[in-house]
Amino acid sequence: MSYIVPIGPYHPSLEEPVHARLITDGELISDAEVFIGYNHRGIEKLCMERNFIQTLVLVERVCGICSHSHAMTYAMTLEAISGIKVPKKGQYMRVITAELERLHSHYLWLGIALHIIGHDSLFMHTWDDREAIMDILEDLTGNRVNYGMVTYGGSRRDVSVEQKDRILKMLAKIEDSQNRLTEFLLSDKTVALRTQGVGVLTTEDAIRIGAIGPHARASNVPVDVRIDAPYSCYDEFEFNKAVFPTCDVFARVVVRCLENIESIKIIRQALDSMPAGPINLGNKIPTIKPGEYMCRHEAPRGQLSYKVVTNGTDKNERVSIHVPTFKNAPTIPTMLKGNSVADAGLIIASIDPCFSCMDR
Repeated sequence: MSYIVPIGPYHPSLEEPVHARLITDGELISDAEVFIGYNHRGIEKLCMERNFIQTLVLVERVCGICSHSHAMTYAMTLEAISGIKVPKKGQYMRVITAELERLHSHYLWLGIALHIIGHDSLFMHTWDDREAIMDILEDLTGNRVNYGMVTYGGSRRDVSVEQKDRILKMLAKIEDSQNRLTEFLLSDKTVALRTQGVGVLTTEDAIRIGAIGPHARASNVPVDVRIDAPYSCYDEFEFNKAVFPTCDVFARVVVRCLENIESIKIIRQALDSMPAGPINLGNKIPTIKPGEYMCRHEAPRGQLSYKVVTNGTDKNERVSIHVPTFKNAPTIPTMLKGNSVADAGLIIASIDPCFSCMDR
């Protein structure tokens, strides 16, 4: 017999509100729909009423997990409009913060995924490692979220010798822990039973629907803005795209583990080759001339795009924000089909959704 089973908009396995409508045949899902829009906050409209400094603070609050990504992308867009050249050291500081943010975001997702499949002991170990990353972010920026690290023309904070040593010590701990975690995830039977062959998104479907970020790379689609269209100073570092071919929830776990190792490599390279000089262009607020520009950034969940239009005043004419979850959410119905109702929460969570970003 066919039933309609609602998942959400408030559900124990989901951190934010989304509604999935499952059409089931017994325990199996034969079709599904996804409905969004439960968390709208009108941030794009507010950007049109704020000056550039106020907007920088505002867009950082689009999302608490990838706040630096939003501030960095918005700043790069205005810098491109005005022809502002960011000092090399300021670019390095932005990249270090971005990769620390990617680490804590991926550890957040890994912990939640392990919790959903019922592996709470490993969830606790994963989040213990995340706490070490969050402590370093607080040490470096002053905050655990919404770091306030970006200013127009560079970075607000430098890294001291003592902080550098603490970051390297943390990276050594995290790398050792990540290697053991990866080895465990690849061999554990519980993880395999709950993730392998579950929520499959084939390479063809990922390309057809337009998946991006780790979600696409887990479907064997090698897209990464940091390598495909390098920005800031990413072209000065050596790292690889984390791609996996199995196209299921298991692949999404593996890809994030592999990306953590690549982020550690980038941070170490940035610290080892940190250039001398200023980190920004001073405290003067730059004059932003009329113009428009779109900038892309590889946020933890995938490509984040900002298009900004300016009119010569101190306010934005228009700020359009295009976030990764908006591209990845349409893949959920395809992944749900043919799976059991019991796996629906895990499959939806496997895209690492941020409905706060999407319903900005």
